[in-house]
Amino acid sequence: MNTASKLSPMNLALSAAWEYQLLTFPNPAVGAVCIGESGEILSIGAHKKAGGPHAEVYALRDAYIQLSGDRTLSHCDDSALIHTYLRENHKNCFESVTMAVTLEPCAHHGKTPSCAMLIRDLGIKKITISCKDPNPKATGGSVILREAGVACEMDVLSQEGANLLAPFNAWQGRPFIFFKWAQRLDGTVDNGIISSTVSREHVHNLRDKCDLIVIGGNTVRTDRPTLDARLVNGKAPDVLIYSHRSDFDQSIPLFNVPNRRVFIESTLDRIQSYALVMIEGGASMMEAVHEICDWYLCYIAPKIGGGMTTIGQNQEDFEVMSARIHEDIILWMKIKG
Repeated sequence: MNTASKLSPMNLALSAAWEYQLLTFPNPAVGAVCIGESGEILSIGAHKKAGGPHAEVYALRDAYIQLSGDRTLSHCDDSALIHTYLRENHKNCFESVTMAVTLEPCAHHGKTPSCAMLIRDLGIKKITISCKDPNPKATGGSVILREAGVACEMDVLSQEGANLLAPFNAWQGRPFIFFKWAQRLDGTVDNGIISSTVSREHVHNLRDKCDLIVIGGNTVRTDRPTLDARLVNGKAPDVLIYSHRSDFDQSIPLFNVPNRRVFIESTLDRIQSYALVMIEGGASMMEAVHEICDWYLCYIAPKIGGGMTTIGQNQEDFEVMSARIHEDIILWMKIKG
């Protein structure tokens, strides 16, 4: 491959992984691409949820369907079954296929079989990898592949791959904390629903994975939120109301969600007892949590007007790690420097 064709598949793999960032908790987000003999993209896969098929497995499944015309696996999400079927039926159709993967294929058999061994057994001759697996239980896939004669090119777009891995690395010893808000094109964040149904479902999917939501007392009193994951039939995380006052109307919906704990506290210390924490709020909350936030998630709706309040009294210079457009623009960011 030349440089341009080499980078393009990895960018596609990275983009696929960002679609599921944090939704794979406690696993890392991973993307994979299979490339045909003429450089054409055969398939793009992403790890979607913990315990489900890895990105490589989805990519190999869909590439097999493209190459063979056999659609037996087209709706299969059973990782072990996909592994077995591909091994038994591939008929060397992968011999001219190369791959790009954001994370070193796993070497071990955990909840799912080893991706490195599957890639080896299917006869793939070359793979580009963005990052080595930091998990000591899973690393070593590149060694297995090299010993089988597979050419492994490491550190392709390594910084972009490292960004993807940041939450997973944090979970090994501390909570990963991100701040979420929605705004219109004019920057306003108040007065009713702002983001699309697709964006709100994305937020609810994230809440389903989080174990704590942090929100300010004024927002609770004004918006009277529920802060659950009802749009995706998910679980409701615990809630920390960051407030110096505890006189809240107990009929506010968030207080009446089953199997949830609600804390009203004047410090943020409780965050340290959790693993994945979403903070929601406006300008004052953003300022209050500036020192502890890892990332920022912004939904920008293609609307103007309807509100008066903005989040813009804070001055920050962000690095955009991922920008996606559905009905809204979805930005994953971190503070520069």
